[in-house]
Order: sequence, then structure tokens, then C-alpha cells
Amino acid sequence: MTKNTNSKPKIYDLEERTFQFAKKVRLFVKKLSLTTANIEDGKQVIKASGSVGANYIEANEALSKKDFLFRIKICRKESKESVYFIRLIKETNPKEYEAEATTLFNEGNELKKIFSSIIEKSK
Repeated sequence: MTKNTNSKPKIYDLEERTFQFAKKVRLFVKKLSLTTANIEDGKQVIKASGSVGANYIEANEALSKKDFLFRIKICRKESKESVYFIRLIKETNPKEYEAEATTLFNEGNELKKIFSSIIEKSK
């Protein structure tokens, strides 16, 4: 890990970074009230955020470049889905969750951009 200008550690190990994203999403969802919407959106975002890291691990074990790209595209797709459900949760819950949801939303978008960049560079 290296440090960025804000003195917060920036994780460059993508396997660890995607794991931390999924973990933080789960911890966030546990705090939400048990409304029907939060339960359903929580299930979706938990699945999508976990899938980002799981597919990245699969990509690193790919048997071919085609398989690698396929898995990375799934990572990007699942990152986009995570961001979508985080936004839904953020915009339908009390303001007390806004800061944490925004942080997760931004991390999901960053991961999406990283996977998009990997796809472009792999062509």
C-alpha cells in the first residue's frame, strides 16, 4: 500500500481492494433498517459487490486472454450493478447513511473505471 495526498492508505492490490469493497458493503447493509426495499436492495448489492472480487480472482486464473477479458467484463458489470443498488439505498434512506453510501458509491465507480481501463489496455 502507498499513501495518497489525504494520508489515507490507497490499496493497489486489486484482489484485496475488491475484498474490502465487498466487506464494507456488507457491514453497511447490516446497519440499514429492515424495510422490504432495504432487504431486497441489500441482497442485490451484497451479491454484486462479492461478485466483483470473485470474478477478479477468476480472471487472474484465466486459461486464455479471451477468458481473462470475459471475467474482467463481468467485474465491470458487477461494479456497475453495485453502484446502482448503493445509489438506490442512499436515496431511499435517512441522511445518516449518506456519507458511508457516498464513499461506497465512489469506490464502486472507481472499480468500474479500473476494470474499463484493463479492458481497453487488453485489446
